[in-house]
Amino acid sequence: MAKAIFITATGTDIGKTYISGLIAKNIKDKGFDIGYYKAALSGSHNMTDSDAWYVKEKANLPDSYNEMVSYTYKHAYSPHLAAQIEGNPPDIKIIKKAYKDISKKHDYMIVEGSGGIICPIRYDDDKKIFLEDIIKELDIPSIIIADAGLGTINSTVLTIEYMRNKNLKINGVILNRFETANEMHDDNRKMIEEMTGIDIIGAVINGILKLDERVKNIENIF
Repeated sequence: MAKAIFITATGTDIGKTYISGLIAKNIKDKGFDIGYYKAALSGSHNMTDSDAWYVKEKANLPDSYNEMVSYTYKHAYSPHLAAQIEGNPPDIKIIKKAYKDISKKHDYMIVEGSGGIICPIRYDDDKKIFLEDIIKELDIPSIIIADAGLGTINSTVLTIEYMRNKNLKINGVILNRFETANEMHDDNRKMIEEMTGIDIIGAVINGILKLDERVKNIENIF
């Protein structure tokens, strides 16, 4: 099985897909074999306008869309609501098998979540599935994507504490849209580390993923 990380975030539109693409490309450029998987994807009318397709194109991944995504919904809602409207609700057994199948083909795997960590994936009379259930079933550590700007201390600390309460392993935090020589961004980084004990393992600066010197190599984030 591949070494894997689960990419979650402090909320939606924080940059999970963008940073998943950066990580995948960096790993690929170093000569490693990497794959990508997303259990449930919403807001896509065509596979080429999806998160998975973006990562596939960014890192030139060989796997088919159907291998990378188990459930696709057209409505740009949380997957649980999109599934209630469109049908075909996620099944944890199907998700686990799909991940196992694609991970056998690669040395490294990125698994991207939907929305923030508390996003419901399925919520109906028969079954209730949250992102934490998928992470536990796949048994992989997470990286939290957070914005570098105002409000990130609150949202990042709350995300970390929720994940700790659910016994989910956290490999670190990556700050998106980080600006050098920005006093607030520097302080946010320092405060998150001091308040949680979780390392900021990297930051995206002008579209480039800069790893913290403690990480040294991209493969060490897995």
